Amino acid sequence: MTKGRLIIVANRLPIKIEKRNGILHFSRSIGGLATVLKGIHEREKSIWVGWPGTILQKDAQTEEELLQNQRCYPVFLGKEDVEKFYHGICNNTFWPLFHSFPWIIRFKTSEWKSYKKVNRLFCDRILEVAHERDVIWIHDYHLMLLPKYLRERIPSATIGFFFHVPFPPLEIFSLMPWDREILEALLHADLIGFHIYGYARNFLNSVLGVFGIDHKLGEIIFENRIVHVGAFPMGIDFASFDKAGKEKKSLTKELRGRYGNKKIMLSVARLDYTKGIPELLDAFELLLEKYPKEQGRVSLMLGVSPSRTRVEEYRLLKKDIDEKVGRINGRFGRTDWTPVWYFYRTFSFDQLIDLYSIADVAVFPSLRDGLNLMAKEYVAARGEEGGILVVSEFAGVSKELVEAFIVNPKDKDGFVDLLMRALNMSLEEQKRCMRAMRKRLKNYDAPHWAADFLNSLSKVKEHQHKFEMNLMGDESERKLIEQYKRSKRRLLFLDYDGTLMPFVEEPSEAVPSGEILLILKRLCDENTVVLISGRDKQTLYNWFEKLPVNLVAEHGIWVKEYGAEWKREELSSDWKGKIRSVLELYTDRCPGSFVEEKEFSVAWHYRKSDQLLAATAANELALELTHLTASMDVSVLSGNKVIELRPMSANKGKVALSWISRQSWDFILAAGDDSTDEDLFGILPKDAYSIKVGLGGSKAKFNLSSPQRMVELLQKLVG
Repeated sequence: MTKGRLIIVANRLPIKIEKRNGILHFSRSIGGLATVLKGIHEREKSIWVGWPGTILQKDAQTEEELLQNQRCYPVFLGKEDVEKFYHGICNNTFWPLFHSFPWIIRFKTSEWKSYKKVNRLFCDRILEVAHERDVIWIHDYHLMLLPKYLRERIPSATIGFFFHVPFPPLEIFSLMPWDREILEALLHADLIGFHIYGYARNFLNSVLGVFGIDHKLGEIIFENRIVHVGAFPMGIDFASFDKAGKEKKSLTKELRGRYGNKKIMLSVARLDYTKGIPELLDAFELLLEKYPKEQGRVSLMLGVSPSRTRVEEYRLLKKDIDEKVGRINGRFGRTDWTPVWYFYRTFSFDQLIDLYSIADVAVFPSLRDGLNLMAKEYVAARGEEGGILVVSEFAGVSKELVEAFIVNPKDKDGFVDLLMRALNMSLEEQKRCMRAMRKRLKNYDAPHWAADFLNSLSKVKEHQHKFEMNLMGDESERKLIEQYKRSKRRLLFLDYDGTLMPFVEEPSEAVPSGEILLILKRLCDENTVVLISGRDKQTLYNWFEKLPVNLVAEHGIWVKEYGAEWKREELSSDWKGKIRSVLELYTDRCPGSFVEEKEFSVAWHYRKSDQLLAATAANELALELTHLTASMDVSVLSGNKVIELRPMSANKGKVALSWISRQSWDFILAAGDDSTDEDLFGILPKDAYSIKVGLGGSKAKFNLSSPQRMVELLQKLVG
């Protein structure tokens, strides 16, 4: 783990604060993030920054008591901020958006302003306690702007961000007016974590769709920083639930007796439209109707915790649940049997253990759920002696506890059939499934989850440091310029697109500026300069004919030494006809893409296309072309928003050798930006300077962040 303290940042503190008779009373919060991170908060001696959960005036004594006794640092919010930030945008915009309920989303500019204000307040409070080497771990959608605000104040900060909710597909995320601003802020974190890869994939697709930036194995290069995106399914305090469950074993018979010794089907959830409670009740009603023998044999124990009772959608949901429970009990109930035991209340830890211990089947039918920790708690508390878990396919936990029954809560008939299979599952099969799930949960519990995330964060920082070491700093630049000034016989190989000139949508628009032409002229007056590009020869000639420069076109196929005619190797272009139809097919499939045909090479560009569609098409095309050209003397090269095909015998390295071997050079410099330049970097002498423009792995000795930085360096050489 990175040196320094751990600072946990979440919307709420793990402490409940109540004011009774003018005196503040503190108690531990139960459930959710507070329970999961309790162990690491204590073990790491971390500081927890968050809102106390009640409106308090900023008070030095309260602040001191929280910090000294609980290691908590409060963020004080006023009534208006709580209303607009928490009850407003967090509950009415982000919650339905991230859970893919677009018809419920409400967008209000005033609430967005409050969201930004509160994120700024959190930033200011963190800066009061954070040191440069501390690890700042931010949690959930309430604080998505915080990574950027912190990075602006502490550029070298170690920042992790974890989403506890699902991340929606791009089509839903982009409904939000502030999608770009939020993504950009999040990408100032070093590591962004999700419960499952599906959510991480949605996030990566959103980055691709909004910014056009693709990833490589979850790694994004954003504004010359490496950001990693990964999946870390949250664990629970397995030992505590396992121990508590075992302690309840002796009371199980007594507890079950209170409910008539029937088979018990349990479902516990917070009141929320994402939890699938009405769907469960509909399925249970159909089960009793379709299988009359189950009447009097099985009861549904439904626990619903009150939540957001001020919100109209929640009041209507509560009314719907009440009516469904009343209808089922009125329709099927008997004096000796209650079909649905309905509890509308919050549950303590001990009460949850009671419920888990007596439940034959636990059902969690979420319509959308980041993970669902209660499913894990049931498995841990129930022990290995039996018990059946049913989880929704739309809950993240279904990707982890694969031995459970996986259900689509919207498929009512399928739901009923699956519940019947669960009720009739053999004890031997129950034990087998429980053993497998319990082993997994024990191995990847809450401390393991936290350690996994924080260790990954530390590795990301190490990875960033290695790349920063390759970035040309002031000292390396000074040495390069000094060696250049001392030398007499100098050779420069310069790529064009992405090296001297930023990429543009239309390749024909990348005309060299007057500044670049002047710098190149001054370089050519004192050096041997080779412009070595993937461009066609006619374009290069039109742009640079007035300069005393050597030109290499189509990655080495065409060579024009200054004062001479164009020359090339004896090459065949017959292969182009065999692949042209494939490129045209993908051009039709991917609007905005186009084919650029040169004499002996051909390129498929997709910079102007929808980036999400284009990335998929490009991967498919590259694979198809690789198979198609397997028996041809043709290379398939993936560049920056382009796939290019050229004869295998033609490459920049081979051409560059012909210049390098002509004499003993005092100074050699090569600069390029993509995979086609790696052949060039690979053949350079050890004392040569090689520069990759942009971040990413390379054979080059140094990286520069942008074409602008490369042009600035060349300006210093001639200045």
